[in-house]
Amino acid sequence: MLGLTLHTQDPAFNLALEEHLLTSLPPGHPGLFMLWQNCPSIIVGRHQCTAEEVDAAFVQRENLPVVRRMTGGGAVYHDAGNLNFSFISHVPGPARPDFARWLEPVCRALRDVGVTAVISGRNDLEAEGRKISGSGQRYWQGRCLHHGTLLVQADFERMGRALTPDAAKLRSRGVASVRARVGNLADIWQSGTTMEDLKACLLRHCACGLADLADADTAAASALAERKYQQWSWNYGASPPFDETRSQRFAFGSISLRLAVRQGRITDCRIYGDFFVQDDITELESLLTGQSCEPQSLRHALASVDWPRWFGPCDAGELLDFFAG
Repeated sequence: MLGLTLHTQDPAFNLALEEHLLTSLPPGHPGLFMLWQNCPSIIVGRHQCTAEEVDAAFVQRENLPVVRRMTGGGAVYHDAGNLNFSFISHVPGPARPDFARWLEPVCRALRDVGVTAVISGRNDLEAEGRKISGSGQRYWQGRCLHHGTLLVQADFERMGRALTPDAAKLRSRGVASVRARVGNLADIWQSGTTMEDLKACLLRHCACGLADLADADTAAASALAERKYQQWSWNYGASPPFDETRSQRFAFGSISLRLAVRQGRITDCRIYGDFFVQDDITELESLLTGQSCEPQSLRHALASVDWPRWFGPCDAGELLDFFAG
């Protein structure tokens, strides 16, 4: 795997570059490990309702970019105190969530700066009882993007003001606030360590050589950023009015189901949440659209759904009960 360090802090470009490199990685390529940072911005998960994840007044007042990424999970606040990393690689066999494969070398790199980190939950890293990193994944035609952020010297006050936390999520984890759950590496690493030291350790453990970004890749990512990642339609999106909204937290994450119903049939459906999926969630939305909203009819229509296809390891009966109402 080859290491690549980005020097732009434009979140739309950086996220567009990830997508471009994932979808264009040539056969036989050893893969890429990227390090990058964003200017102060909010990055929302692929399946989230953006308007419910951010403090709109704060975003407008601070002129913060809000950009949707191509992976699932929850909204995060980025600034120069975050160090983001991305693995882009060919992955043989069927798509299966595998966070440990990519997070273990990151843990080894952190040990070099005096931090003992452990994988926690489905996709986090913790050190000394605090979350220091969260990750997301996306599979595409035999390739995998795994990316995450390391909290190095993040501004937690601005983070708390920028994001609108999911109160149910905080209660389910038994904590009172976002600030109580997270910690900065700069508070616990070896004295004298710098961001550049951390980058060097990560490159040493996660890559076996260095790469340069080709001009053609820069141009392609810039074009993708302009037509997608800078657009309101991608980052916020226009949502139709909904007659019914139901939400539930599962072991794998939260789901918010929104249904527009006309004459007893579902005419539109949106599925939001901080879950991770292996397939396009719009297929499940399309399956629900057009169905009778009567619970027994929905149960019949959804009886053969392969729930792990979208949500990974899960309780199929629990999901059927939720979607059928």
